[in-house]
Order: sequence, then C-alpha cells, then structure tokens
Amino acid sequence: MVKDPDDIIVRTVARFMIPIIQLFSLYVYVHGHISPGGGFQGGCILAASFILISLAFNIGEAKKILSGRKNLLFIGLGVFIYAFTGLVPLFVQGNFLDYQHLSQFLPLDPVMARYYGVALVELGVQITVMAVMISLFQDLVTAGRHESILKDRENGIDR
Repeated sequence: MVKDPDDIIVRTVARFMIPIIQLFSLYVYVHGHISPGGGFQGGCILAASFILISLAFNIGEAKKILSGRKNLLFIGLGVFIYAFTGLVPLFVQGNFLDYQHLSQFLPLDPVMARYYGVALVELGVQITVMAVMISLFQDLVTAGRHESILKDRENGIDR
C-alpha cells in the first residue's frame, strides 16, 4: 500500500489552470461555431480540465464534481440538443439539420436561424464529447469499477 505524496505545487497549479482551461474551451466553442469545428475541440479541452482534477487530486474528488450519473446525463443531453436541432426542420418539410427552417419557429430571419442552429449543434457536440472523454478516462483509470473503488477508498482500502 503506497500512498502518493500530497503535492501542494501540483494542486495549486491545477487550481489555477482549471478555470483557464475551461475559459479557453468556451472561447474555442464560441469562435468555432462560426468556423469549421469548435464543438469537438472545445469538448476535448473541457474534458481535459476535469481530467486534470482527477490527476491533481484523485478520482474520488473528480467524481464528487461529475459523478457517473451526471456524466451519463450530459451525454444524453448533448445528443438530445444535436438531434432536436436537426429534427425541428423536418416538421416544416425541410431536411435534417437545415437550419434556415428554424426561422419558422423562432423570430429570426433565415441567416440568423442558420447561425443559431450551428451554435446549438456545436453546443450539443461539445457537451457530448466532453462527457464521453471523461467517461473513457474514468473507465480506463478504474478498469470499469468506478463505484467499487470509491467504496473501497471510503472504507480505507487503497488500490
């Protein structure tokens, strides 16, 4: 049973860097929805900030912030945002993800409807990518035994 040393430098730097990383993720999303990409890259950067929490502190602290259930909820929410934005134009005889038809539901002209449609789709992509990346990291680190490892740590068993 080897305990990791409590490294105050790593934790302090992580506390400083995490908000900066998350702000940069927001910048990538905001800039990216008007140019190619944005949602995927922003989601990966946002996931990196949560992964940094796991690395600097421990997986238990990260799970307090974003538990498995919340993570699964974010995956579903992101897919829902993407799919709903794409399906709405089908109700007015448009094509899937044909954003100009969103103007029939929103008080916008077709150009602005495209703009906000892309923004919504990219938001759905960012949320889904962030949650899936965090889930992949947690599955790899815990070998798929998230809850049993957390219960063992609460009982004083360190694996």
